[in-house]
Amino acid sequence: MRKLILIAHISLDGFVALENGSLDGFDASDENLGFVCKLTEDADTALFGRVSYQLLNNFWPMAKGRPGATQNEINYSNWYNAATKIVISKTLVAPLHNTIILNENFANEISKIKRQAGKDILIFGSTAISQVLIELDLIDSYWIFVNPAIFGKGVSLFKNMNHNINLKLVDVKRFANDELALHYLPIQNSNERYIE
Repeated sequence: MRKLILIAHISLDGFVALENGSLDGFDASDENLGFVCKLTEDADTALFGRVSYQLLNNFWPMAKGRPGATQNEINYSNWYNAATKIVISKTLVAPLHNTIILNENFANEISKIKRQAGKDILIFGSTAISQVLIELDLIDSYWIFVNPAIFGKGVSLFKNMNHNINLKLVDVKRFANDELALHYLPIQNSNERYIE
């Protein structure tokens, strides 16, 4: 069965974005991107909400050709272009390259996709979609990147949860910019490791 892996950047006080949805409070680093590229080695699909998809799709398809692009940017751009994109949206309808659009009953559809042959599925950002998938226990692994920043206000990833979800910390990576990548598994999956 394919694993659904949530990758999220949060502030120290638990926000994934500023109140206006901006990600300006996070210090992106090439070292961090290189780490994410390691996660993509075991994945062939990316899952997004419409806003996150449009944000990333405006940059990553062409990022490899940018003057001064780092090797990690080239690697991630190549992976992004090759990966199947699943977008949860009620408004996107046009056929898009290598993209599946889900709207009604998306959680059921994702459960079916997880049972299909293939590599892992990475979900980036997409707070509202992630909350639904967390509530339905469809997330198999969490990579939470804790940034050394306090927003005070913002968009929360873990809000209005209807039940407790117990996790086990199985790996930690510290970056030069003092960001920490924390790898959690739901207790029932805690004997597995995804990256060394």
